[in-house]
Amino acid sequence: MKKLFIAVVLVFLLAACKNKNAKSSDHAEHNIAMNDVYYTCSMDPQIMEDKPGKCPICKMQLTPVKKSSGQKSDEVQLSDQQIQLGNISTDTIRSGMIGDQMVLTATLNADQRNINAVSARVMGRIERLYFKNLGDYVSKGDKLFDIYSEELNNAKQEYILALEKQKTIDNPLIDFTALLQSAKNKLLLWGLSETQIQEIAIRKTTTAFTTFYSPVAGYITTLDIKEGEYTMEGGTIVRIADLSTLWAEAQVYTSQLSQIDNNAVASIQFPDLPGKQTNGRIEFMNPEINPQTRINLLRISISNSGNLLKPGMPAYVTIKGKQVNTLTLPSDAVLRTGTGTSVWVQTGDHSYKSRMVTIGMQDGDKVEIKSGLQSGDIVVIRGAYLLNSEFIFKKGANPMEGMKM
Repeated sequence: MKKLFIAVVLVFLLAACKNKNAKSSDHAEHNIAMNDVYYTCSMDPQIMEDKPGKCPICKMQLTPVKKSSGQKSDEVQLSDQQIQLGNISTDTIRSGMIGDQMVLTATLNADQRNINAVSARVMGRIERLYFKNLGDYVSKGDKLFDIYSEELNNAKQEYILALEKQKTIDNPLIDFTALLQSAKNKLLLWGLSETQIQEIAIRKTTTAFTTFYSPVAGYITTLDIKEGEYTMEGGTIVRIADLSTLWAEAQVYTSQLSQIDNNAVASIQFPDLPGKQTNGRIEFMNPEINPQTRINLLRISISNSGNLLKPGMPAYVTIKGKQVNTLTLPSDAVLRTGTGTSVWVQTGDHSYKSRMVTIGMQDGDKVEIKSGLQSGDIVVIRGAYLLNSEFIFKKGANPMEGMKM
């Protein structure tokens, strides 16, 4: 009987303790709900306590944060310490002058108008090439190749024979001058120079091989034949490019075409040659757009004095236009993602909200805001990426999801 009494007492005591603990827990939750301040860690913002102390994760001192009953689900709120550590600063958007400037990436290429193909005028065998390396510089008048050609040798013999007949045969019925000029014209059409023809007339003999000379100066870009190979009439032997002028070919997206003034002066800079800059005008804009990349080609002719510039070099093409008065922001304030462009706007004391914007021209470190903001809005100009990450961390979603302009 005594044991039964002790057991009943223990049961009542345990029940009383459980009820007391439950009331104590309810009271603590009530205090958290009623308290206007909670304590969090700047390094681990998921920690929220109702009283000061240390962070259970990083052991840093918890900082007080005032609750905002009006905070919306699409906003994020930071403490003073978070703002300081994140180096977050704001500025009021206002109108300002901005240049219609566009910076495009480009590649230097040889001016196709200055590339010459030297071809064989007659069929024959290439006995010697005087330049055998791509990139070799050839001066105008330099020897290019020797060729053995039966047709050409026969034509030279015909010219010598016409010269001899003109001197030895005195027949007024035959116009030897016309015959001689006809034989000479054949040699000229097959690529011999006046000097070579005069040499044949003086020596009255010919060699088995005929030397051909470069008609232009430039760099060898292709060698289409080797020594000992045969070439057909019209076959290309070598291509020579004059690199005194080059093309800067820039890629332009279709959305940028309306901003380009075809008469504007473009400034070209070269990352491989710091400090070097030149100017040029737009000479050509491809009328056809690549349907897969939606990119157009813009071409600017530039001078290459000193041959410092080489085809294949990268370049930056800056096209300037008129100055306009519009809303502007620092470029770092605008977040660019696959879903669009956005900025963070301050909506209250330590609270921020993401807002989609449409951007326009860009001039240096400034960008035009065409829509989404109005004059007087307070915008985060530094630390926007940190705010974006903080929102995703706290809310578990991208702030731009579901947003429309």
